[in-house]
Amino acid sequence: MNTSTLVHKLWNYCNVLRDDGMSYGDYVEQLTYLLFLKMADERSRPPHNQASPIPAAYAWPTLRLLDGDALFDHYRHTLEELGKQPGTLALIFGKAQACAESAV
Repeated sequence: MNTSTLVHKLWNYCNVLRDDGMSYGDYVEQLTYLLFLKMADERSRPPHNQASPIPAAYAWPTLRLLDGDALFDHYRHTLEELGKQPGTLALIFGKAQACAESAV
């Protein structure tokens, strides 16, 4: 996927969230958390092969397996648990919360 395609997809998601009544700041915040999780997953794969700072139970692949209410519940739990982790994860996710069911 090239940069242009990624930007287009992100703006499409933003439009959906905005149309569901979510404010700009709220949907940018949610997309930032999701992008962080996705980037941590990407960096754990070749050619980078870096250890992911995200515990496996809350990593990107677990989100991809779910949809609907199960996805929202797991995402909310993921934000809560990552906020309790030591170090950088607590700084990033410490005050994170899923804004609405349509946030995911």
